[in-house]
Amino acid sequence: MLVAEWNASPARPTLLFYNPSQPKGFNCDGNSQQIQHKPMSDNSIQRALLPENPDANVLQRKPSQGAKRFRRCRSAPRSETDEKPQENGSSLPAKELFSVVRPSFRLVGFLLFLYLLVGVVVFYLVMDQLSGKRTNRVLDALYFCIVTMTSVGYGDLVPNSDTTKLLACVFVFTGMAIIALFVSKSADYLVEKQEVLFFKALHMNMKCGEARMLRQIETNKTKYKFYTAALLLVTAIVVGTVFLWKVEKLSLVDSFYCVCATITTLGYGDKSFSSQLGRTFAVFWIITSTIILALFFMYLAEIYTERRQKMLAKWVLTRRVTTMDLEAADLDNDRKVGAAEFVVYKLKELGKISQEDISSFLEEFDKLDVDQSGTLSTYDLTQAQSGQ
Repeated sequence: MLVAEWNASPARPTLLFYNPSQPKGFNCDGNSQQIQHKPMSDNSIQRALLPENPDANVLQRKPSQGAKRFRRCRSAPRSETDEKPQENGSSLPAKELFSVVRPSFRLVGFLLFLYLLVGVVVFYLVMDQLSGKRTNRVLDALYFCIVTMTSVGYGDLVPNSDTTKLLACVFVFTGMAIIALFVSKSADYLVEKQEVLFFKALHMNMKCGEARMLRQIETNKTKYKFYTAALLLVTAIVVGTVFLWKVEKLSLVDSFYCVCATITTLGYGDKSFSSQLGRTFAVFWIITSTIILALFFMYLAEIYTERRQKMLAKWVLTRRVTTMDLEAADLDNDRKVGAAEFVVYKLKELGKISQEDISSFLEEFDKLDVDQSGTLSTYDLTQAQSGQ
């Protein structure tokens, strides 16, 4: 191994190459080996041979003449101006990302509590303007809010004045908005659950066997949740039927008929909860059973979606690649397809990414690639940020 040493002689600066195992200034044959350079100024002598920070003169690069290729630049020096990753930045740690993508129903719960609280107070004050069979003033107000929000609408309590009718219109639309928010959160859950699984495999850099095991566990969890929701739905139907049969003194068929009309929010109104104990039970049972039914259909849709996605992924990954596929995957039109281009094309086939997403990413890449070299380095990022 040869070691270079700078001889900063004011008269004639030279650069010496020598082997540490041999006397300094001699090569392996014992001959003196010196490479002389032109005299340099004192400032240039004090300057380091390999500066740590990139300089505009040092990093002057010529744009490539051919088409741009997607390459990873491994030799780009790190600038001291690199910003440390911030906690509130766009790139989140795994723990924070999982907490973001998991749909939170706290907002739905808070809005539901606020809706019922305001509804009980309002309809308690105007209870005299409601017609129908009454039991307890507070209980009837809460019961009316529940059957209004869930759109069951038995008809055993109805508004009979202009004021209560307008209030009922406001509360029915507000209740439907809360239900729509719940459905929206459920839809987010269906979409983001697949992204969480993909992120886990990517972030943990797992092996193929571990990734396959993780996918199997996630699939089984979905099935277990579906079976649990189905069991809870059957339990709610049985409990409601037995309660109406024993407490409200309805026939067994009428009890089952009323339960089905309630949890599906059909609410014919010919059969309903009329006693004080029955309405107390209905306040909790109606909202619980309707939510269980919604979860049942949500998990059923999730299983169906996962099955279709697996079939599509299997078809995309097992089918043979044709010449037309190579032409479609060639993003930079250089008649060659790299690994990154192939992965992007496969993700596009799976529906994970669209052509609009690819175009927007390429536009962002072109903006950051200041020197038009086809690669990104710290110099490009520094120049792009300074130009903004």
